[in-house]
Amino acid sequence: MLAMWLQSAPGGFGLGNLSGLALPILFFVVLYFLMIAPNQRKQKKWQEMLSQLKTGDRVTTNGGIRGTILSVKDDAVVLRVQPDGVKLEFVKNSIAAVTTDEAA
Repeated sequence: MLAMWLQSAPGGFGLGNLSGLALPILFFVVLYFLMIAPNQRKQKKWQEMLSQLKTGDRVTTNGGIRGTILSVKDDAVVLRVQPDGVKLEFVKNSIAAVTTDEAA
């Protein structure tokens, strides 16, 4: 009886309007769990890796350059790149990964 009253209530407050909201809410929940949450976890892990950089670590940049960290500054790192031992300075955010000897 209550459902009949809600559907026939003036002003258009029917249960049909509530079901119209369910689809966008469901879509957002699925989007969050499939795309947003994993990306946030990946970003947090990457920021943690950047904060733990230290002298002597072997790293790979976003451009694919591999080198050994000579010094770490607030927002930059200095890498020694082989085979000539050239020193290059990179912004910390350009470091893609820390490579270990086991991976090499």
